[in-house]
Amino acid sequence: MTIRLLLAKAFTTLLAGLILVQGPALAQSTAVEPVDEIIAVVDEDIIVRSELESAIIKIVTQLRQQGQQLPPRTILEKQVLGRLILRKLQMAAAARAGITVGEEIVAQAINNIAQNNNLSLSEFRQTLEQSGISFKHFREDIREEITMQRLQDQEVRRRIRVTDQEVDTYLARQAGELGKRSAYHLQHILIATPEAASPEQAEEARQRAESIVRSLREGADFASTAIAESDGRQALEGGDLGWRPADQLPTLFADLVISMERGQISDPIRTASGFHIIRLDDFKGGERQIITQSHVRHILISTNEVTSNQDARTRLEQLRQRIEGGDDFAALARSHSDDKSSAIKGGDLGWITPGALLPRFEEEIDKLAPGELTQPFRTEFGWHLAQLLERRDHDSTDEVRRAEARKAISDRKVAEESELYLRRLRDEAYIDIRLSDS
Repeated sequence: MTIRLLLAKAFTTLLAGLILVQGPALAQSTAVEPVDEIIAVVDEDIIVRSELESAIIKIVTQLRQQGQQLPPRTILEKQVLGRLILRKLQMAAAARAGITVGEEIVAQAINNIAQNNNLSLSEFRQTLEQSGISFKHFREDIREEITMQRLQDQEVRRRIRVTDQEVDTYLARQAGELGKRSAYHLQHILIATPEAASPEQAEEARQRAESIVRSLREGADFASTAIAESDGRQALEGGDLGWRPADQLPTLFADLVISMERGQISDPIRTASGFHIIRLDDFKGGERQIITQSHVRHILISTNEVTSNQDARTRLEQLRQRIEGGDDFAALARSHSDDKSSAIKGGDLGWITPGALLPRFEEEIDKLAPGELTQPFRTEFGWHLAQLLERRDHDSTDEVRRAEARKAISDRKVAEESELYLRRLRDEAYIDIRLSDS
């Protein structure tokens, strides 16, 4: 439950930032008259010119908001088309895996985005339409984003295993060198190679990566170079990986950045996915941080064809009355909650760190004093009744440090395996790109 909430929170935060920066430039989309020629065939699907033009408008707006110089049109088309191809491949893989996203999940995700931006649903819809964004198309974009998140969860995250030995090694290392720096701001360029690259392909990629490193060290702008050259997923963001806690750095970068200085460019780093180049933009010292954790339990009633929103809310209101009348919360959670992983523990979610829950869930918990109950509230997972048991100021204990270490290792592996999974999808697909100059 907590992991799924965390994923959903990260997704809604990302989408909120993406949508609300698009502003006036998207209004210019009305001036574009797309010619729906086929510009790429992706297995049994196609990408047409109007899809590419719409995606380019969004990316151009983002780049301008970030103050980035726009790359040449041919490079922009290549990068954006690459993203569209990966999207098509992931949606096809999700369909084969039987992954579907219902209307209620989409509606709740949109509600979360609106709430995160302090807008009502009608105000949010009006904002989109004033920016030239069709609400219908926006809904479908949200559905696809959630679908791809679930595909990644099913095909990558659920297969990740972390051993006790890995946790022990991680903690020992963290106590030494990694503890000196608590967070890093990195930029990244990937020169990709096929999954089973020939020696000639690998050598060509290595030479290209080394040439890029020389250019960067001679003063070329990293962000512009990443936009033009990188095969990484953050290419159109100038290769910006953002701030990463030291314990969440990708494994291939962790050893390297410890000794790098601000502004330094790495040598090419070879992995199964290709050659990586990183730039250490900045880092923060290893300050001691105290966080306030909340001990929470809840009862979840999921909605479906049988249980409507009103039914779920009414059931939780009745359970709330029973708890206030003296009935045991844990016993009721075991009997009624649809969150089976926590129901067997009386609804106990354990100690929750800020940011680990959906914003809506966290917002309700933040209102409570220890012992108090929320009113029934809804998230994309259904309707919840939650209780705050206690709060504490927390400086990592051995037990919690191990849990955090296990999660950090898992997140690293997910990031690495996700890249390989997407590369495999592309390598195994039939792709015919019909852009001139492609």
